[in-house]
Amino acid sequence: QVQLVESGGGLVQPGGSLRLSCTASGVINRIYTMGWYRQAPGKQRELVAHIISGGSTTYADSVKGRFTISGDNAKNTVYLQMNSLKPEDTAVYYCFARLSRPPSSDGVPYWGQGTQVTVSS
Repeated sequence: QVQLVESGGGLVQPGGSLRLSCTASGVINRIYTMGWYRQAPGKQRELVAHIISGGSTTYADSVKGRFTISGDNAKNTVYLQMNSLKPEDTAVYYCFARLSRPPSSDGVPYWGQGTQVTVSS
């Protein structure tokens, strides 16, 4: 079994910061991509940011310049540093990973349970 365990959500005032963490555990051959999606009430799930194994990153336009994604390959962990938070960032944030399990090298998607981020005064 592979699990993605998220932490770091919560309530923060506009302009504040939060740091999300997500660790993949289990028997893993290789992690190809890790990242974060979010889903606000009444809206579709959307990509926030992801990082591939070589270190290249992608961000949604709405978070560029405010959010930073980083990874620790040794710990199978991805972080999302969120600064200058806005009320419209309020959502459930889901960790995502595309990884392979032995003996296969085929990448398969996995999702975390989600962590709530609320930006409100």
